[in-house]
Amino acid sequence: MAEHNLHALDVVRIIRAGVLYFAFVFAAGFVLGMLRVMFLVPVLGTRAAELAEIPFMLAISYFFALTLTRRMSIPSRVGDRVLMGASALVLMLAAEFGLVLWLRGMDLAGYFATRDPVSTVGYYIALFAFAAMPLIVRRAKTGFELNAR
Repeated sequence: MAEHNLHALDVVRIIRAGVLYFAFVFAAGFVLGMLRVMFLVPVLGTRAAELAEIPFMLAISYFFALTLTRRMSIPSRVGDRVLMGASALVLMLAAEFGLVLWLRGMDLAGYFATRDPVSTVGYYIALFAFAAMPLIVRRAKTGFELNAR
């Protein structure tokens, strides 16, 4: 019985890490998105500006996945890392298709009709990487140790 309760507490901690991971990456994406629209879109155009943002979002995802898995002591088991990434992905999709569409006053069909096909593919590849990042960083050393090698 005690082992079952311990596992339930682990699941709650892992989902909490996923919620925090989503929140930090979403907040960073919100700020970068505003900067992209204000400064990059007028110079580069929408497609190039959106594609230019993706590497920064991947780096941010890596940083927060690594930081949170360490600080919250998320086990390196594949299932635990997948649960963290999946919970963050569900929240990210809910925010994207709920909050963002509501703020823009669009429905789902209108959203996809206005998206650039190239940058949309890049976005969804980055979204998949975001979900997989807790698993990707499971064997990573600290940033300082990675740079030292």
